[in-house]
This record gives sequence, structure tokens and C-alpha cells, in this order.
Amino acid sequence: MNTEVGVFVLLATFAFFLFTGLPLSFVLGGVAICFSFFFWGSDSLLLVVIQTWDTMTNYYFVAIPLYIFMANILQRSGVIEDLFNAMQVWFGPVRGGLAIGVIVICTIMAAMTGIVGAAVASMGILALPEMLNRKYDKKLALGTICAGGTLGILIPPSVVTVVYAVTASLSIGKLFIGAIGPGLLLSGLYILYITIRCWIDPNLGPAPPQEERARITWGDRIKVLRSTALPTLLVFMVLGTIYFGIATPTEAAAVGSLGALFSAIVYRRLTRNLLIQSTYSTAAVTCMILWITIGARCFISVFTAIGGGDLVTHFMTGMELNRWVILILILVLLTALGCFLDEIGIILLCVPIFMPIIQRLGFDPIWFGLLFLVNAQTAYISPPFGYTLFYLKGVAPEGVTMGDIYRSVIPFIILQFVGIALCMIFPNIMLYLPSLMKE
Repeated sequence: MNTEVGVFVLLATFAFFLFTGLPLSFVLGGVAICFSFFFWGSDSLLLVVIQTWDTMTNYYFVAIPLYIFMANILQRSGVIEDLFNAMQVWFGPVRGGLAIGVIVICTIMAAMTGIVGAAVASMGILALPEMLNRKYDKKLALGTICAGGTLGILIPPSVVTVVYAVTASLSIGKLFIGAIGPGLLLSGLYILYITIRCWIDPNLGPAPPQEERARITWGDRIKVLRSTALPTLLVFMVLGTIYFGIATPTEAAAVGSLGALFSAIVYRRLTRNLLIQSTYSTAAVTCMILWITIGARCFISVFTAIGGGDLVTHFMTGMELNRWVILILILVLLTALGCFLDEIGIILLCVPIFMPIIQRLGFDPIWFGLLFLVNAQTAYISPPFGYTLFYLKGVAPEGVTMGDIYRSVIPFIILQFVGIALCMIFPNIMLYLPSLMKE
């Protein structure tokens, strides 16, 4: 069987079983085992043992359960509720203020936890009913939560970034620090969009009555700022120690976990039940990621062994196209895959294939990695299967349909593409901070 036929049959088999609804990790691992046995016999099954051992002994993967544990503790500690109350006091009195506050909270939560589901679920429970009660436009309210919630993919400490860095053999610290620029850019674009829309049409995000606004004094605003002290300290403990070279990303994850436990103590929420629930949730998510990683590594090993990697590289670089056109084609393909696969699966499948192409085209690997992550964030809110859309539907009040959620994200997907374009035109948005950091 020649290379082209082998690659086609492998990918077609993978696609068939994926669309049957089987878990991604089982599809990847099962297809890899079957094809390795078919091509090279029973001795090739040693591949599974090698890839499993390599994954389980990788030091950098230690950061994943630590960041997930930190997110679980914070989600249950009361920090998020206090942040929401503070944003209501500061932004609630202005047009679209609650929506702006949601973006600010999601940005802070992303910098504390690096987990998408926590922000979307929390804001869906706390902020969405409040915005609907204030007569906010349903599509604006839903789209704001979906877009803001996905910032956890990009803004460090992001678990997705750790997986990408390990897969691409890049510096986790540089990717973490480099993601701050595009993360804040997208957050700013969301806020600008909400502000302009609500200024043009006040009915989209009406301000509360004058008497209600008058009851909020500057003393109240200063008082609620105390609730931002712990989140700010936690962000500095994680990102500051990485930026100044005090700790590695894995060590910073341990520091962040201790900071999250301290926050739970301060809020008097640190109980035996909280620790048990957080530990179980951390174990479940970590196991999911590691199983997908093992399956994907086996699949990519088979794909590369039959010549798939070289085939794709020669095809992409052999086209008589400008390198920027090839880059855009890669990003379009990643966006399309994101409509059907989760970002962890996309990273583990695509990075080993596309990274040699990017290096051959002369692009900065860190810059491309950050573009990849911004693109993954876009995929996370893209219909029909963007995970954020289903997270929000799971906690949304009665009367909110999937059609409402699908329509709500369209303006924010456009903003995502604007953000990607700006990062391509002005690469220092991503590369300036990594160039300054100490390692």
C-alpha cells in the first residue's frame, strides 16, 4: 500500500469512528493500534507502552492537575461571587455595564484559573439572569458570556497552553507571557463592541433608573475593591513568578494551588467536602486530558510512520503560494476542525504535522503557537459544536434555546477574526513581553 492510500484510509477510518460518537481518546488509540498491527504486526504494539510511559513521566504535565485543582478550589471558594458583586457596583450604572463587567470578570477568572467551563458556568448562573432581568438584549447577554468565558483558553495560566507547549517542545513560560497581549486585546475588543452597540442603541443594555444609580456612592465603590485584592495577588503569584524567572510554570502552578487554598480559608469555605469534590473533579479532567494525549501520540506515531507527516509537509510547501496564504489556509483548516473536535485533540493531532511546515516557512514558532491558541479560542465558540455553547446552554434559564446561543456568538466570532488579523499584522502584540522575560 503506497503512502497516499495508507494516509487516506487511516484518516477516513478515524473520521468514521469519530462521527459515531465514540470518545476521542478511544478513537485515536483504537485506530492507531489496529493500523499498527495491520502494517507491522504484533511487535508494533510496544508503541502503546512507549507512548503511555513517555506521557506519564513527562515532568511538564504535572502543571495540568495543579492548575485544574486551583480552578476547582477558586470556583467553590466564593471569590467569583464577590468579583461579580464588585463589577455590578462599578459597571452596573452605565449602559451595557453588566455586560462589560462580565468581560472584566471573565478576564480576571481566566488569569486565575485557565479553565473555560468555570467562567461560563459561573456567569451563566450569576450574570445571565441579572442581565435578562435588567432587560438586556438576549443575544448580547449570551454572546458576552460565551466570548468572555473562552478567554480561559488563551490568558495564562491556561491548561491548553501547557498541552500545546509540551506537544510543540516550546517554552511554557514564553507562551504564557506572550498570551497576555492577545488575551487583553480580545477582551478590549469585546468591551469596545459592547460599549459602541449600547451607545448606539441604549435598549440593548439599558442603564438602571437614576434613583438606583444615585444610591451607589464612591465609598461603596472603594469598599468593594477589597474583593479584588486576593484575585490580584493570586495572578501575580502565578504569572509574576514566571515572568521574573522566580519559578517555572510547573512550580508556579503549585504556588497558585496554595494561593487558591488560602483564598478558600479567607472566605471560610475550606471544608473537607470542598477538598474532596475539587480532588475528584481534578482527577476526572486530568485523566481525560492524559488519555487523549496517549491516544493522539499513538495515532500521530502511526501517521508519521506511514509517511503522512512528510506527505502533508511536501504538499503544503510545494504549492506555489505565498507563505502567508499557506498560513491562512492552515488557520482556516484549524477553525473548521474546531467545529467538531475539542482544542486538546486538535493540538495533539495537528501540531506535530504543522510545526515542521511553519518552521520551513520561516515563521516564529512562539508567534504561530499563540496564533494557534487564539484560533482555538475562536473554535470554542463556533457553531455547531463549540464547547462553550453547550456549557452555557446547560446553565441558561428556561426559554434560552441553542438557536439563541448560536446567533449570539456571530458578532464575537467576527471580533475574533479581527483579533487574529491584528496579531498577524502586529506580531509584537504577542512577542514583546516574551522578549523581555527572564528565564
